[in-house]
Amino acid sequence: MKVGVVVFPGSNCDRDMYHVLTDVFNLDAQYYWHEKSLPKNIDAVILPGGFSYGDRLRAGVIAAHSPIIKDVQKMAKKGIPVLGVCNGFQILVESGLLPGVLLKNESLNFMCEWTNLVVENNKTPFTNQFKLRQKIPIPIANGEGRYYVDDDTLKELKKKNQIVFRYDEVVNGSSNRIAGVCNEDGNVVGMMPHPERAVESEINPIDNKPSSLIFESLLSKMGVSN
Repeated sequence: MKVGVVVFPGSNCDRDMYHVLTDVFNLDAQYYWHEKSLPKNIDAVILPGGFSYGDRLRAGVIAAHSPIIKDVQKMAKKGIPVLGVCNGFQILVESGLLPGVLLKNESLNFMCEWTNLVVENNKTPFTNQFKLRQKIPIPIANGEGRYYVDDDTLKELKKKNQIVFRYDEVVNGSSNRIAGVCNEDGNVVGMMPHPERAVESEINPIDNKPSSLIFESLLSKMGVSN
């Protein structure tokens, strides 16, 4: 199974993600610079966290115009699993692959803390091993992590089961406490918290198993045993 980790100028979680994919889940992962193309035989794509282009203008907006995004959009249309984490989520939104917008946190401060997610959709390639309403202890680290949609879009997200994760409590003022969403087909998922920082017991003081299920779900989707 080949997984591409897209790297932008300013990415800083690409190596964390690569480590988890290769050393924890034994996947064939490769880095792909944002100016390059993605191979046609790739099985999944991940846009990692970081501060692409220093969050200039607004987080993710410049990276959304990088050449590689056209390949990501094409693969998303073909149904290939795509995961965007933190800045990767912001890039997916800015590139039109996911609805909504990411705004500055309600506190106007950078937030770096542990929180709990609640699984609202367990039908995606990254959540199929979860039970509905299962909780995930996981860290957040962002300054522009407040997910926002208008009331009409929120109704559509609920109707089409596109809300994937919610915060267990109010964290940053996100609409309906949303922490992650998917596209209508369900193969493109964006989330603000960092699962790559929570899958190993050495760095997760609570329980690393729930976050691991995000990656185990991808393995299950692709028919790979770990």
